[in-house]
Amino acid sequence: MENLIKSYEEQKSKIKSRLNSFKNLPEKEQYKEFLFCLLTPQSSAQRCWQAVKELSKLSRLNQQDVLNILKSKTRFYITKSARILSAKENFEKIKPLLNNPDKKELRNTIAKTVNGYGLKESSHFLRNIGLSNNKIAILDRHILKNLHTLNLIKEAKIKNKKHYLEIENIFLNFTNSISIPPDHLDLLWWSQENGEIFK
Repeated sequence: MENLIKSYEEQKSKIKSRLNSFKNLPEKEQYKEFLFCLLTPQSSAQRCWQAVKELSKLSRLNQQDVLNILKSKTRFYITKSARILSAKENFEKIKPLLNNPDKKELRNTIAKTVNGYGLKESSHFLRNIGLSNNKIAILDRHILKNLHTLNLIKEAKIKNKKHYLEIENIFLNFTNSISIPPDHLDLLWWSQENGEIFK
């Protein structure tokens, strides 16, 4: 635990700077984050972000162009290309919801509304547009692995929605006990595995 606290203190300013960059994004940048979180399941975050940048250069999205971009950058690219093509419609559905101060309720509603989003992706999207308020968790592999290493959970995988919410509470309680905000610990653990503070 001492090493964790020490690592956080060393990276704290970079983490805070990165999280601050997510706040008050214009709608165009929020939409890019929305696309990004559609692509990330079981795929490299860096490659998915590269795909988003290429998609953003297209004057209009068509199936073949989207397939060509995603094919080399993300797993399940056929399914994800269909989700990208319907993303604008889904984004318009959730935009009016984003001012909900109850972040868990907001996250859960987005997960139900957007095809391709579960609790993890919805949490990721809200964090990446500065709206998580450290009230929700992105239970990706790096977090599950570390919680398991710390003997806080029995195994590093999630069985269902109920289990997700249980582990989320464990993670949030743990971050509170060590006085490191959830969003900060997420980026710290991710950077320890991937070598950079990304998103």
